[in-house]
Amino acid sequence: MAGEGASRRRPRWSFWIDRGGTFTDVVGFSPDQGILRATKVLSSDEAPLVGIRRILGISPDRALPACEVRLGTTVATNALLEGRPCDAAMVVTRGFSDILRIGDQRRPDLFALSFRPRPVLPRRIVEVPDRTSADGAVLAEHDADALAAHLAAIRSAGIESLGVCLVHAARAPQLESAIADLARRVGFRHVVSSHEIAGAPGLVRRMATTAVDAAVTPLLRDYLDGLVRALGNAPLLVMQSSGGLAEAHRVRAAQTVLSGPAGGVVAAATIARQAGFDRAVSLDVGGTSTDVARVLPEPALHESVDVGGHEVFVPAVDVHTVAAGGGSICRFEDGRLEVGPQSAGADPGPLAYGRPEAVHPTLTDALVVLGRVVGDRFPFPLDTERPLTAFSDLADRAGLDRPEAAAEGCLEVAVARVADAIRTVTAARGFDPRHHALVVFGGAGGQLAGPVARALGVSTVLLDPLAGVLSALGIGLARREHHGRRALFDVPLDAASCRAMTRAFEDLRSEAARATGVAVAEDAPRTALLRYAGTETDVEVTVRGDPTPAALHAAFEAAHRHAFGYVRPGHPILVHAVRLVHRYGPPPPPRPTLPPAEGPPEPVRTARVWLDGASREVPVLRREDLRPGHVLEGPCLVLEDTGTIFVDPGFELRIEATGLARLTHTERAEGRERVAADAVLRSIVAGRLTSIAERMGRILAATAISTNIRERHDFSCAIFDADGRLVANAPHVPVHLGAMGETVRVVAERCPDAADGDAFATNDPALGGTHLPDVTVVRPVFVDGRLRFYVAARGHHADIGGRTPGSMPPDATTLEEEGVVLPLLRIARGGVLDEAAVRRALTEAPHPARDPATNAADLAAQLAACHAGATDLGALCRELGTDTVAAQMAAIHREGADAVRQAIATWSRDAAVFEDALDDGTPLVVRVVRHGERLRVDFAGTGGPHPGNRNAPRAITVAALLYALRVWAARPIPLCAGTLAPIEVRIPSGSLLDPPPGRAVAAGNVETAQRIVDVLLGALGLCAASQGTMNNLTFGDERRGYYETIAGGTGAGPGFDGASGVHSHMTNTKITDPEILEATWPVRVHRFGLRHEPGGDGRYRGGRGLWREIEFLAPLHVAVTSERRTLAPFGLAGGGAGPRGVNQLDGRAVPGSFSARVDAGTRLAILTPGGGGYGRGDGPWGDGRRTQTSSRPMRTDGSRR
Repeated sequence: MAGEGASRRRPRWSFWIDRGGTFTDVVGFSPDQGILRATKVLSSDEAPLVGIRRILGISPDRALPACEVRLGTTVATNALLEGRPCDAAMVVTRGFSDILRIGDQRRPDLFALSFRPRPVLPRRIVEVPDRTSADGAVLAEHDADALAAHLAAIRSAGIESLGVCLVHAARAPQLESAIADLARRVGFRHVVSSHEIAGAPGLVRRMATTAVDAAVTPLLRDYLDGLVRALGNAPLLVMQSSGGLAEAHRVRAAQTVLSGPAGGVVAAATIARQAGFDRAVSLDVGGTSTDVARVLPEPALHESVDVGGHEVFVPAVDVHTVAAGGGSICRFEDGRLEVGPQSAGADPGPLAYGRPEAVHPTLTDALVVLGRVVGDRFPFPLDTERPLTAFSDLADRAGLDRPEAAAEGCLEVAVARVADAIRTVTAARGFDPRHHALVVFGGAGGQLAGPVARALGVSTVLLDPLAGVLSALGIGLARREHHGRRALFDVPLDAASCRAMTRAFEDLRSEAARATGVAVAEDAPRTALLRYAGTETDVEVTVRGDPTPAALHAAFEAAHRHAFGYVRPGHPILVHAVRLVHRYGPPPPPRPTLPPAEGPPEPVRTARVWLDGASREVPVLRREDLRPGHVLEGPCLVLEDTGTIFVDPGFELRIEATGLARLTHTERAEGRERVAADAVLRSIVAGRLTSIAERMGRILAATAISTNIRERHDFSCAIFDADGRLVANAPHVPVHLGAMGETVRVVAERCPDAADGDAFATNDPALGGTHLPDVTVVRPVFVDGRLRFYVAARGHHADIGGRTPGSMPPDATTLEEEGVVLPLLRIARGGVLDEAAVRRALTEAPHPARDPATNAADLAAQLAACHAGATDLGALCRELGTDTVAAQMAAIHREGADAVRQAIATWSRDAAVFEDALDDGTPLVVRVVRHGERLRVDFAGTGGPHPGNRNAPRAITVAALLYALRVWAARPIPLCAGTLAPIEVRIPSGSLLDPPPGRAVAAGNVETAQRIVDVLLGALGLCAASQGTMNNLTFGDERRGYYETIAGGTGAGPGFDGASGVHSHMTNTKITDPEILEATWPVRVHRFGLRHEPGGDGRYRGGRGLWREIEFLAPLHVAVTSERRTLAPFGLAGGGAGPRGVNQLDGRAVPGSFSARVDAGTRLAILTPGGGGYGRGDGPWGDGRRTQTSSRPMRTDGSRR
């Protein structure tokens, strides 16, 4: 009893811990004593205990006092990033065991020829026949005895964890539950079913989440159980990615992958709210990157997050990351000063840290050169000479007169990148960043705070005294939380669905209460996820009281208009899902207050700082000497234990009662304008233009209706100068990006009367189109009443008419047979879509569009994307000046040309010739000849116009060449019109690559384009042939059409194997998830996996193709357009050919291109080609070919040997 009394007399402590990769931050709080302490220790399994004992000042042999522990941990994240999961197995529906390898079939880097394969977690995958249909009907079940024996064998091999993921289990979970029960009886220690952890349609994402849970949750549980024991069974709460806490016994690995960033978001939200703000953005400047998030009014949540290539379906704080941190490497490249994305990391770190293996200057080194970082608080002397030398070299290369000018330029570039990231989470979503407070933390946060605020027009920055351990502080400020979600499977918004929502919310309340043991508050946040019919983008609507159709409809339209700029009156609205968040436990404790200041603060010394082109002496103060009421005018330095705050000129720093530092912008940014160096401006403008194009793409994907655009991302967005020349783009589809410039130039030439808000659409191959389904929307951009730029969005429409659904009839010979030709149609005036004109154009052709309403909706989405691009370009011009932006666009063209000249200079050959042929024997020939700094690319010898649809308009060849040049350069050169300046392109008129008007072109864009790239890369000696086709599949009926392209193997090259089951070269579109496809169309996917046949043999092997098998459940018209069914993908340098593709209908071989009307029950199998091998090895060589190049052109035989 005496012991219990002593325990009650001890202060109860709460410890808030953020375990990072290098350091573990620990904050201790004693509410009884009003004590708040913090420390950092090196990360290890013992780090939490070490930190707790350090704060309490007790030795390891003494028992810990009564305490509560709250933990944010990277155990799960590190296991994923480092590839160290536990042994686990997965049970999946037969035919889908490779889904985790394939993912959505996109390659991670658009211009990389080699890349790491997608990681797969489970060591063993078991296929079972269990299958349900899209409506939940059971089609097949497993044999319980046979499966039990199989699982027992796996268990006896030492595997203790099992995941179960079956097709359509989110709608019909009973088969998964039966297998899970069987696995538990067999003896698996940890069993997880996909419907339990990710109960929403989408097989790929649900399977990835299940795999992460099966492979990592046992590791996390073992770690947490051990920590609980070491803490003497103290209560342990774990931070979740959503920003809420959960008891250790019920947390899962997937829920913790963003626990550290979530802590920072919660802390920033609480700090801003307590400081009197209702809108705020967090800014966490780390060593390798910077995280930003909009944290008020409420932290935004994503429904999924990608960690190390694994997309997990869990609620997570919406954090946007940009590669600009203290360790980001500064360099001069392509006429620009650049910061990141490469990082020096913690090892070797910045030059100033003194490690001899450090060779690259970093942003931290730039701050040292500028005097913004001083060595007073560092545990080691800072080396100032090496950073100065490095920036002297950068200054010489950039044409600047001093090292400080180069360092200042790099700081400006980093600030611009961070400001762009903040615009992404504010302005890009309809929120003005100027109306937000900025909560700044992280190692270099105090350095970037003022410049970032000035760049955004933000007036207030908040810097907490615990900014160095803010994620740990946020873990202490968080509340316990349980997230519940119920899928309603896209039912129409009406009275019946509102009743279903009410029932779902009640079910979620009961589930939350059972899971937590705490009753759910009546005002628990309830959210409905609504979407327009045909889209995949949810709009979150808060549900208050009993849901009604009218209230939800109005709220949805208001939210959609705010996010995307428009609504669709009369278009059906669907209820996708509902969510309920149960928050419980005590609210955040109040922060202790400090005694007020008794006199002005005294500087400890002065330091020299470089500011706006000159060196100045500024005072240096210590944060611990500052008290509430102290006010500092910039410029000055404030030293903290874990960082430095630089108060820029035009700012004042005020200390508040809790020790919070409020940094206020006291003068307008325009009062301090200076002209940045060209190398700096170029980097800033190029980054902003790319960011604008990326935002255009996000809006287009979010608002389009067709599966092609919203689900497969078969679109591209780009920015053009006043002459219609490509300047910047987002990394979308290469065949679009290189070809759009010709279309924009046609608009510039033929529409001189264009007014602000006008937009034009065309798909005409004679006007820069690629094939008819690719419709381009072009909007002129006016600034101050003058036309200065263009923005454009090209999207592949699922159907644009023609003889077959999907608008790609394989046997077409004329353009008219392929669909509606839009010559140059003005589709908008004053920013408003002229839907009547669009519908007339789509329906008054010999072969009209089957679903003009969907075409119009997709055009509206393209128009919305262009409107966003025009708005953002206008804002950039107001910020930097229109002439400045235009001048920097011209400079980007020059840089692109210079980068290609450098690649030409390093080419080891003077000339090369390469030949290949289409499956029907039509030759493709390219001669590449170097003349000094220029390159002539001549396609003489290529076949004449194709009798079918393989004709490729000239714009396609230019696009393929632009892509090949970017790949050849092997670095991020500007993908702009200037890139082609040193290139002389010769394309025979009237040939396959420049066909006469009116010829069919549907396959030129998707098939011939791939083969053009193959011969270009072959001539340059870069890699063997990739699959050389997009394996185009279309099907549909008289009302609508569906289109997809299927990935295959890529070619091997010098030093690398080809990749398997990914898209190559001129496309990089997603494939529709099997569950989404089956829910949308009367089809059933029986198989989607890798082929058994390996890629081409050689020292480096080509990648494997895919096997996709689909059963049609209703009569449909089906068409396939594919290549490499006769001639195999060639090997290079002695490597073997890759396997040819195969098409089958009901097991019968059919041609590479065919169309047919199929009955219900017909099965189509498409086995895509593999990639060619590279170099001679020890194996058989098949029919590989070699390219011979020297200073004199020599022919490469393109025929099969």
